[in-house]
Amino acid sequence: MLFWEILFIASCSIAFYNYAGYALIIWLLNKFKKSSPPPEIKTYLPSVSFIVAAYNEEDFIQKKIENSLEQDYPRELIEFIFITDGSTDNTAGIISRYPPIQLMHEPARRGKSAAINRAVQAASNDILIFSDANTMLNKGATAYIARHYHHPRIGGVAGEKKVVDDAGSADGVGVGEGLYWKYESTLKKLDSDFYSVVGAAGELFSLRRELYEPIPDNIILDDFVISIKAAQKGYRIVYEPQAYAMESPSFSLGDEKKRKVRIAAGGFQAIGIFSSLLYFWKQPKLSFLYISHRLLRWTLSPLCFILAFVSNAMLCIGSGGPVYQFLFAIQLLFYCMAILGFTPRGSKLKAFKLPYYFTFMNLAVVLGFFRFIRGRQSAVWEKAKRSQPNTA
Repeated sequence: MLFWEILFIASCSIAFYNYAGYALIIWLLNKFKKSSPPPEIKTYLPSVSFIVAAYNEEDFIQKKIENSLEQDYPRELIEFIFITDGSTDNTAGIISRYPPIQLMHEPARRGKSAAINRAVQAASNDILIFSDANTMLNKGATAYIARHYHHPRIGGVAGEKKVVDDAGSADGVGVGEGLYWKYESTLKKLDSDFYSVVGAAGELFSLRRELYEPIPDNIILDDFVISIKAAQKGYRIVYEPQAYAMESPSFSLGDEKKRKVRIAAGGFQAIGIFSSLLYFWKQPKLSFLYISHRLLRWTLSPLCFILAFVSNAMLCIGSGGPVYQFLFAIQLLFYCMAILGFTPRGSKLKAFKLPYYFTFMNLAVVLGFFRFIRGRQSAVWEKAKRSQPNTA
């Protein structure tokens, strides 16, 4: 019984630390820390290069172009570069109708990393802003990002991602994905206030050009790798919630699974790339955040949920006492809600959406691990379908 008790307590402790414990620690530490606020918006206006990589986005690209050109930033200080390498639809043709946009296109499809490398090489400004082709930005996003670069040790800026489910996605994916990103946004703010964001989201992030390292074509999580490499050079990646990207949720659970498994496979790839961050004495703050927020999420936490359930069941079988029986009942209830959340009827009930999305997310990590070790995840991938926003 002692073995199962130790296993249960250890599993629960690691999972709790990963999802809430470390956040409580840095929240308390941030309370004792004084930080200088960034300057007021539009008091620091560097020249920026705004880069969008698009692959077969003809249904969405016109909205993206118009949204980008509406940025409330001096036109003479912002350069727009849209790169459409490998696209076989009319994406490039639509972009070519807009003279303010510099279009880059070549027929070969070598993946997003290769496209971004080409675009950065062509950029003429010292500040780079990256945004995905299927996201809409608030008009002040560029200005809110740019103001941070007045400080020489700010290497990059991570914007906020908002999941907007106006139309109501299939399988109830939108609610679960939206809640997840609200949670992630809270963690990013805590990480940034403590030291640095550990991994920016590709929907909207920025970097000093001098910190950009060309990334291999096989990299899956280009945004994560680019931003962490900058942080490894001793620069902070700060979080700016007033610069946000709005994106529709995945069209269905199948599309979200495709996306999450790919991200998980990319996470395991990134673990190998950033193995030096395990030597925490070299960069203690960055390593602490990377291990607590990212590494455990991709490795031990999914395993801990399985071990916690099995060990709790063994403790109940062995008459571990009413406390363990109560905890096992809680686990059973949670997973029953998750299973019901997968059903057509259950997916419409808000109470089931968070348990099912949380469980689904951890299952995707397991599937992503096996895909990674089999080497079956290419950086060139079939994009997941997104829900169409309700424009009525």
